[in-house]
Amino acid sequence: MPARHPLDPEPAPSTKARAVFVLGLAGLLTGPLIGGVIPATVALLLARQTAREAYAAGGYLTGGRWIRRGRRLAWTGLVLALTALVVATIAGLLHLAAAPGGPDFAPGTD
Repeated sequence: MPARHPLDPEPAPSTKARAVFVLGLAGLLTGPLIGGVIPATVALLLARQTAREAYAAGGYLTGGRWIRRGRRLAWTGLVLALTALVVATIAGLLHLAAAPGGPDFAPGTD
């Protein structure tokens, strides 16, 4: 490993990377309740911005693992929210299909 130049800055942790992780975790935990869409979306948008900043810092801004973990959690939360929405829609359609709502005709009517 080459020696660092004395004027090089010290690597610093990215606080936004931890925010991405926390928002992704919130998206995962609230994903089945459909409310996880908002923190998951914010986590993905913030992850994009934070990854750009980390790349522009040239290796002096750390937190790449937190960004990757936050992205994974956010996408999982979005998938859970979509799954919950599909299940609720199917359950609603089955409930409507089972409900008697048509007109009652006399037994001999075609």
